[in-house]
Amino acid sequence: MMNPPFKRPPRRIKPPSILMVHFSNLMIAYLIATFIETFLFAQKKEEEMIRSKNENLQTELKLLKSQINPHFLFNSLNNIYALSVIDSDKTQQSISYLSEMLRYVLYECDRPYVSIQKEITYIKNYIKLFSLKNSKPYEITTKFNVDDKTVPIAPMLFIPFIENAFKHSNIEKPGSFIEIHIISDTSNINFEIVNSIPKEKIMKDKIGGIGLENVKKRLSILYQEKHKLLITNNNNIFKVRLNIKLENNA
Repeated sequence: MMNPPFKRPPRRIKPPSILMVHFSNLMIAYLIATFIETFLFAQKKEEEMIRSKNENLQTELKLLKSQINPHFLFNSLNNIYALSVIDSDKTQQSISYLSEMLRYVLYECDRPYVSIQKEITYIKNYIKLFSLKNSKPYEITTKFNVDDKTVPIAPMLFIPFIENAFKHSNIEKPGSFIEIHIISDTSNINFEIVNSIPKEKIMKDKIGGIGLENVKKRLSILYQEKHKLLITNNNNIFKVRLNIKLENNA
């Protein structure tokens, strides 16, 4: 008896619903891989942008600081020259002050932050150097009340305001005055400077100052959301008030 011819079993075709599930899984996996790749690419671009922004800020800070130092040197040398004409015996003392100030500018100001005590010492030497020009004391009052002398501050931050006060107050004339206050604790630094403004115009030196715009830019970079600056000019009185928050700033 002959066996019946062999017949292949009919090929089972997967239902369309199962194919759609596989296809959906592949699409989901592809979308997830694409999303991850896009996310990583965007993250890398953001890191590069942040790095580039930080480099630009550091470059701008260096430029702003470099504008301070030459102006300080020119003013100091002018003061010493004027002093040598008035009283040569005090010239040596003024050179000693200038030497300390230069040491601070050259060796300390390269750091992003210095102790507030060093900044105050610089300001004191600046006032002493200027005051040596006259045999009579100027109407300059200072108040430095610092709880912690190691509190960090950006170097040369207050001196543009002080230079501006000395330049525009005409402190050599009777009735003119300058008041400087620095009060700080571990979380705040409060700086205030007040100077008189003469009614008559005064002759300014040919060496221009760096201006207040310079220090405003430094403040916006270094203490973007941590400072309040108020400048008023009323009744021949020019006043600057600066508050700096020190939280998480080291």
